Amino acid sequence: MKALALLFICLISTHVLAQDPTRFAGEIEVITNRDFERNNDQPLVFFTGSSSIRMWKNVETTFPGYQVINNGFGGSEFSDLIHYKQELIYAFEPDILFIYEGDNDVNSGKSKEEILKEAVSLLDDIKLKLPDTQVYMISPKPSISRWHLKDEYEQVNDALNQLTQSDEYPNVSFIDVWSPMLDDNGSVKDDVFIEDDLHMNEKGYEIWAAVIGEYLPEQ
Repeated sequence: MKALALLFICLISTHVLAQDPTRFAGEIEVITNRDFERNNDQPLVFFTGSSSIRMWKNVETTFPGYQVINNGFGGSEFSDLIHYKQELIYAFEPDILFIYEGDNDVNSGKSKEEILKEAVSLLDDIKLKLPDTQVYMISPKPSISRWHLKDEYEQVNDALNQLTQSDEYPNVSFIDVWSPMLDDNGSVKDDVFIEDDLHMNEKGYEIWAAVIGEYLPEQ
């Protein structure tokens, strides 16, 4: 009985630690200490969110005519981005902001309602602090390793899409990367991931670039 109690305590401690945003403190410090000089001749485009953004290594050169910055970090969730919103977003005042969160939120067991509540909190604050910034919410993507959560992901994507269509957020739009990553049978494509079946390879990012590029006017 004592052993079971200790195990339960350990599991609770592990869960709390996994949700502690300070676990990314070192990574955030590296990001915020990078040399940055704003190019006033080009719109400043920020990408932030979890590892699918962080691992997009060539995003800075993918969209010519824009000054693109990648502020993706770790395996973050909405709550983590809320915690670091000043350092990762507000300090730079981007003209265009792409956010990718929700993927890890679903996988960690958060409900659609919990995720939506945090998304609302973040968007409300961005609207207050950066009223002129165009914001794009990138849908959580499908993946082989998390395909068993397909229904949960689809529900979250529907909720985020509806949220961005609200009159409350005139400067916010939803970008669907879920559908383009499915094959003709409605299954997730199996050739767009690296070995972990979660993160994307070059082909996967080409899909993202084509979809996201449609939302950026030519410069």
